[in-house]
Amino acid sequence: MSTTQHQRIIFGLKVRQFRQEKGWNFEELSKHTGISISYLNEIEKGKKYPQPANQERLAEALGVAPDFLRSPELTKQFAPLGDLLQSNFLNELPLDLFGIELQQVVEIIARAPDRVNAFISALLEIARNYSLRDENFFFAALRAYQELRNNYFQEIEDAADAFVQKYHLPEDGGVPSDLLAQLLETQYHYSIDGQKIAKHPELQSLRSIYNPHKKLLLLNSRLNESQRAFQLAKELGFNVLELKDRPLTSSFLRVKSFEETLNNYKAAYFAVAILINRQAFVRDIDSFFKQTKWNSQTLLQLMAKYKASPEVLFQRFNLLTKDFRLDKVFFLRFIHDLDRNGFDMDKELHLNRRHQPHASGLNEHYCRRWLSLTMLQQLQERQQQSDDSGLMMTGVQRASFLDTGEEYLCIAVAKPGYPSVGRNVSVTLGVLLDAHAKRTIQFWDDPAIPHITVNVTCQRCNLLSCAERAAPPTVILKREERHRMQALLEKLTGKL
Repeated sequence: MSTTQHQRIIFGLKVRQFRQEKGWNFEELSKHTGISISYLNEIEKGKKYPQPANQERLAEALGVAPDFLRSPELTKQFAPLGDLLQSNFLNELPLDLFGIELQQVVEIIARAPDRVNAFISALLEIARNYSLRDENFFFAALRAYQELRNNYFQEIEDAADAFVQKYHLPEDGGVPSDLLAQLLETQYHYSIDGQKIAKHPELQSLRSIYNPHKKLLLLNSRLNESQRAFQLAKELGFNVLELKDRPLTSSFLRVKSFEETLNNYKAAYFAVAILINRQAFVRDIDSFFKQTKWNSQTLLQLMAKYKASPEVLFQRFNLLTKDFRLDKVFFLRFIHDLDRNGFDMDKELHLNRRHQPHASGLNEHYCRRWLSLTMLQQLQERQQQSDDSGLMMTGVQRASFLDTGEEYLCIAVAKPGYPSVGRNVSVTLGVLLDAHAKRTIQFWDDPAIPHITVNVTCQRCNLLSCAERAAPPTVILKREERHRMQALLEKLTGKL
């Protein structure tokens, strides 16, 4: 009868525990059981599961019941590890992407079970108490994987190039959605319906729905040309890259596995790569960076040229790492909920290092001086004066972080969150202004670019004179209170 990986791991942990309790090494256990040292080592690592006869020998030598040795039950010492093995937290982590085997994780835990199991128990307790869902871990793992690869995947670039050449897609901008729809219908036998979603008001926030049994793609009739092209190109990506485990809606309603999360990203990467040709876009970025003055119209012109949304255009700036050696960059996307006037960072990516603007705290107010937020506020003001749903703004800022002194050149686009209502969206590219970036981006010191001192969140900012502050510096005040308390305690205990 075949065994699962978890059965092998649990069996090996028990053998290891009882061997160590007897103070035996592998050689001594081998003498008592007649099992080779190398095979015992494989058993303890969870790589091998012994035959019944060897299970009996091990149980007798270790002084435990054979049924307990075979059971999924763990002793109190390793009980938290058992909980971890049975939970989705460990089952779904994409360890293979990082070159890690599950047995290696278990072996590390087994070296110091008391301390590590306390840590595991704390993780599981935090997950339960704070209602952290599986997708939190999946998206975090995906983001880490993107960052490790500098958000550049040559194998998908090659597949996209081959597809463009095979079907003669435009390479210098503007892949029409009708052409992409035709390829889905003729090459992959899809049916496309652009009206059915409109009949269901509760589905209006979804851009597309796919029925795999009928090979039927439902598209939201409210999509503009660039949004429609992206959804169709992404659908082509699922097919060209042969990605089977995939979401059936344009945005996740429920994430079933990490594989699904990763495949969704790969299909989106493919879509961006065929909509914005690499060679053409590198030339356009090079021309953009060689301008000595900031031109706010450049980004709008690029979006018009490639018929691309801001999200698609900024995703293609992944070429900065490969073709311009600008790898100290971050990408952010903010959602402005107009009903509650709240700002949420729903996407972030940091290349080369963890950069200052990040989702550092739960329920904290991001610095209102960030270009991402100031543009969303400006967009809201303009919308109150005009009902234009196509209103789009571009902006630039040199942001110097108060605590570190690091300076970033930030470029952003803000737009309505169409077809969703009641929210606006901004996407931001930030480049650390080191010596190489200053040589590459020639307009970085344009006097017309505002130079602003910023911080991460209001709660963590000690710039008390900030007029844009949205919340008191509670984290700073608590830290100062602790310092005063510590100084007083040291004085009272004679340490001063």
